[in-house]
Amino acid sequence: MSFTTNIKNEITNVEYPKSEAIAELSSIININGNIEKESFSIYTENIGVSRRIYKLIKDIFGIEVTIEKEKVNRLNKNFIIHLIVDKESNKILKSLGILSEEGKRQYEVPSYITGENEEVKAYLRGAFLICGSVNDPKTSRYHLEFIIENKIIAESINRLLNSLNFNSKILKREKHYMVYLKESEQISDFIKLLNAYNSLFYYEDIRIYRDHKNMTNRLNNCEQANIDKIVFSSNEQLENIKVLKEKYDFDLLDDKIKEICIYKEKYPESSMGELAQIMSIETNKKITKSGVNHRFRKIKEMVSKD
Repeated sequence: MSFTTNIKNEITNVEYPKSEAIAELSSIININGNIEKESFSIYTENIGVSRRIYKLIKDIFGIEVTIEKEKVNRLNKNFIIHLIVDKESNKILKSLGILSEEGKRQYEVPSYITGENEEVKAYLRGAFLICGSVNDPKTSRYHLEFIIENKIIAESINRLLNSLNFNSKILKREKHYMVYLKESEQISDFIKLLNAYNSLFYYEDIRIYRDHKNMTNRLNNCEQANIDKIVFSSNEQLENIKVLKEKYDFDLLDDKIKEICIYKEKYPESSMGELAQIMSIETNKKITKSGVNHRFRKIKEMVSKD
């Protein structure tokens, strides 16, 4: 069972006040309803979602819903569920803000359906149930999306998401629009909005593990980069010392320059900080990393002269 299915199954059993139930049902039918003159129908592949839709219509309007299973020949899908309402359909659709009082189809979400924050959340919950999906964080990148055919509805969903401070985006595909979230923290917040707490705990456990693993990898990369930098610098210093001895009479060099050459060749793998500590201990004279660096810069200047 997919992560998306687990979320949908979890949230289909939660009860909400009537105004929120109306917003949820309005979203479902507005996005996926097939509206005829005297009826409307909804298709879904999820049994839990079909039961949710059936219960919402029956509880809000007291109308019986006809349910049919239709076989399909699609990968991993044996059938889809077809819910049909052929009684008082226009009355229901007008109550849900999907038809105007004149009976004209309207796709924009009426303000009285999503007047409060909780109703906005309910509308988005309905959208997720009927057309939303989210990648399993264990197996793929962070991604949550809504696939919507109508441009006005897609823009409405995007606007509602952003009204709750989700940084959602909308993308035009060949036959539909995709409204999506990609930031892991915002996807987590959206799952919390759905009240899918078991799924939220699973998501957060995986997210924490992945973030910790990524942090560990970044630290290891930084450590390796520092090691590579030290090795490169050390090799350059040893090479400069070699050239210095070939170019000048070593015994006639400044004592500080001779001293740093002797200790570097004695401890070739040491960093400048480590070399400063060693020299301070063995010579009983305080030498800083900056002082060591200054001497190596002087050597580099000497070997670079014509």
